[in-house]
Amino acid sequence: MIWSKPKTLEDCYFCMTKKVGSHPFATIVIEYAHVSSVTRPTLANVPILTEEASRCENLEHSENEIYETDDKSAEESNYSEDEYSPHNEKKKKEPQLFNQEDLDDLIRRLGLAKDSAELLATELKRRSLVTKDTKSTVYRDREEEYRQYFRKDEERQLTYCSDVPGLINKLKSDVYKDSEWRLFIDSSKRSLKAVLLHNTNKLASIPIAHSTKMKENYDTMRYLLDKIKYKEHNWLICGDLKVIGLLLGQQSGFVKYPCYLCLWDSRDREEHYIRKKWPSRETLTPGQHNVLNKTLVDPSKILLPPLHIKLGLMKQFVKALNKENTCFKYLAKKFPAISEAKIKEGIFNGPQIRKLMEDKEFFKTMNRKEKAAWMSFVEVTKNFLGNRKSTNYEDIVKKLITDFQSLGCLMSLKVHFLDSHLDKFPDNLGDYSEEQGERFHQDLQVIETRYQGNWSVNMMADYCWMLKSGSIKNRKRKRNPLHRSFEDKRVRYKSVIN
Repeated sequence: MIWSKPKTLEDCYFCMTKKVGSHPFATIVIEYAHVSSVTRPTLANVPILTEEASRCENLEHSENEIYETDDKSAEESNYSEDEYSPHNEKKKKEPQLFNQEDLDDLIRRLGLAKDSAELLATELKRRSLVTKDTKSTVYRDREEEYRQYFRKDEERQLTYCSDVPGLINKLKSDVYKDSEWRLFIDSSKRSLKAVLLHNTNKLASIPIAHSTKMKENYDTMRYLLDKIKYKEHNWLICGDLKVIGLLLGQQSGFVKYPCYLCLWDSRDREEHYIRKKWPSRETLTPGQHNVLNKTLVDPSKILLPPLHIKLGLMKQFVKALNKENTCFKYLAKKFPAISEAKIKEGIFNGPQIRKLMEDKEFFKTMNRKEKAAWMSFVEVTKNFLGNRKSTNYEDIVKKLITDFQSLGCLMSLKVHFLDSHLDKFPDNLGDYSEEQGERFHQDLQVIETRYQGNWSVNMMADYCWMLKSGSIKNRKRKRNPLHRSFEDKRVRYKSVIN
């Protein structure tokens, strides 16, 4: 409309517009006025614009320009958010196709089996997401290049690596050195395993022996070391105290002289916590001081197990608690899935111990002596038995021994190592811990379940194929459920696949 100044009330548009029907439920009808001060423009007859009308028209044009600018900016912002919009084809990124090396690296990170890997490769190829030279059938025999390094003894059902340097050079693409690795031997409910662990744990664990029939005994250890040619390498040995005793030819069980470093009398409890220096063992002679067989390895190659020492300290702490106090009852409430017999014996694993260390309520349930012993245990765990070795570690360990004695803890072989052989521990226990070997049981269980009892050369070779790092550089890898990446963890990369 074109508005002009009304001259009289009868010429006012708002005064002459009438509303018919004022009842709330009545239909309201508005009769719009037709006055000379307001003119309705039509396409057939456009009136001449007055001064007021031209000013309104300029205002309307300026508002339209603002609206159009806002619409354009909104459209541009929508296009920038959706880079695949059909209106923004110039900014659309080109797809990056998978080649054979990219696909191998992806399958390793996902931990896929052979059939699942072939299915994924086939589906990507059907959707034209891989290059032309990429094949999906290569995963049927993907472990073929690693079979040559393994042999199987049918008599004892032992699968072992016959060429350890060749296997490591194949995986690492570097010169093999015996000093960079340590040997871990242990058994689970399913199998007996021998694994090479990298010192400082920067590279993945490499299985070199596997058997479901062999048990932990002296003859088994001697046969196993002969098959993997231990005398040619002389690796450092880590493991639990049972395996260490078998390798050294010692008698198992609660014996009088269980320590392989000295003649510590485990039954002379009156001298425990009082006498620190005991007569040292010059040789491990069969028939003397609980030594039954000839030593299979050099005692200087044995590494004391920090993980099992930590578990042993926890065991002695729990067994010394009063079973009627709130501290011991809190353990049963904290871990209802653990049986009462295990709680009384103090059998806890690493994750459960870490939960107790972070639990403030558990600390509040202790009395004065229990708090002192627990705080000393936490200090030793964090500042000596882990990756960090404090400068005053001797004082920390000495305080632990004193607090455990005050609480009434018995001195076991693991406590004896801290009390009398503190100088035999390496500088950084985290670099030479057997914890990585214990975790290997969980890693290999995925492969063992996948092969459903057919635990042979193919299984070991397939596991090694999963360890091989891909050729794609500039990528930070994460540990998948199957294994730790076989590459240096100190290097931080940025992903190249967007």
